[in-house]
Amino acid sequence: MIVRHYLLVLDMDLLAIDEEFDLEPINYFLVQQEQEPSDVVVLSLVNTSSAKLPAMELLLGARAGKFPVAPRPSHDISAAAEHQMNLAVRHLKTIGCRADGIISDENDLVKAVRFEMGGHDYAKVILATGRHRGSRLLRTLRLDAVHRLRRRLGKRLVVFPLGPDAPHPTLAP
Repeated sequence: MIVRHYLLVLDMDLLAIDEEFDLEPINYFLVQQEQEPSDVVVLSLVNTSSAKLPAMELLLGARAGKFPVAPRPSHDISAAAEHQMNLAVRHLKTIGCRADGIISDENDLVKAVRFEMGGHDYAKVILATGRHRGSRLLRTLRLDAVHRLRRRLGKRLVVFPLGPDAPHPTLAP
């Protein structure tokens, strides 16, 4: 029996993403599971952007001759990532997928995905994140994380939300 392996990349709760994207990620896995058994690794990204100092604070601190002190990363940040990973794993198991999860505190989405893919052969990488990565300029120039991953993975990358001209992933091979 062939089992297809998927990497699901999340930066927020899967159910919140499903609500935002009209249940598309879960429906995708339901269809895949109906076609053949699925093994899903949930890569939960820790959002460390809230643990960084704002640029204005850095600038004002430098002008005043004070070295800014970075805030301590909150334990709640990694706990939230673990919680969203556990919820996604449970939800995927409920629909019949074999699922496991890992947490990455890598700030660069492309590096986090490349690192996880290093020793694994995933049929698809499902990117379901609630925030845009990269500035509008980077997205326009196609230098943002999603476009960089698309160049590397091609049709193996499925991104939610789906664009208006993107083929529906449940219908694509």
